[in-house]
Amino acid sequence: MDNWTQCFRPAPGAPARLLCFPHAGGSASAYLPLSTAVGGTAETLVVQYPGRHDRFAEPFAERLGDVVDAVVAGLPEDGGRPLVLFGHSMGALLAYETARRLEREGRGPVALFVSGREGPEFPLRLRLPDPPSDDDLVAEMRLLSGTEDELLSNPEILQLALPPLRADYAMLFAHTHRPGPALRCPVVALTGDSDPRVSVERVQAWERETGGPFERHVLPGGHFFLGDHLPYVADLVAGVLARTTPGTDRRTATGTSV
Repeated sequence: MDNWTQCFRPAPGAPARLLCFPHAGGSASAYLPLSTAVGGTAETLVVQYPGRHDRFAEPFAERLGDVVDAVVAGLPEDGGRPLVLFGHSMGALLAYETARRLEREGRGPVALFVSGREGPEFPLRLRLPDPPSDDDLVAEMRLLSGTEDELLSNPEILQLALPPLRADYAMLFAHTHRPGPALRCPVVALTGDSDPRVSVERVQAWERETGGPFERHVLPGGHFFLGDHLPYVADLVAGVLARTTPGTDRRTATGTSV
């Protein structure tokens, strides 16, 4: 395993692997709760983008394609265990592009989970100039988190948080979706019902990106709704694996889907 992926809870005996991509400005630690929630269902690998935490001294990635290249190149075969991809917000777009690449190479995932992101055909709908100022970025963080967090008024915190966020937004602004063959794997789209930057209707557009089964789940919450629904999401992952991978146990999901 290279420095592009981290594993908080190694589980070589788990029947599958879950590869997760963080949101813009985020780091691998964002997925520690989910890696715990999926338990014995899957061993969780999380992408760590350069320029943060243990990769703080490295230059930020400039293109989404560079991230996909590096993650795919460093992903071990691991004895043929099925792979599920999961991404939130910017991470959803990266997970999708990684799924496309892996399918072209003949080692596609058994499922793709896209969370907090409209279909890839829609440009990022941010009310931000390009490039955004520090004030623009702080206002966006407050909007997406739904809180007047005092941390966002702390200059030392902002000195750490703003550079990776600005770099990730630059990647998103520069990215252009190029249509191609539909994925063969199932796609599961998740969204919060009060996300200020994501339209529930446009989340449905992910259905056009797969020739396999598609599900859309609308859950209570804003942009960062996942933290309130970890048992439900873990059940979804287990259910998809049960349907796509022989011999995998299935849990029973207890949330509401649309």
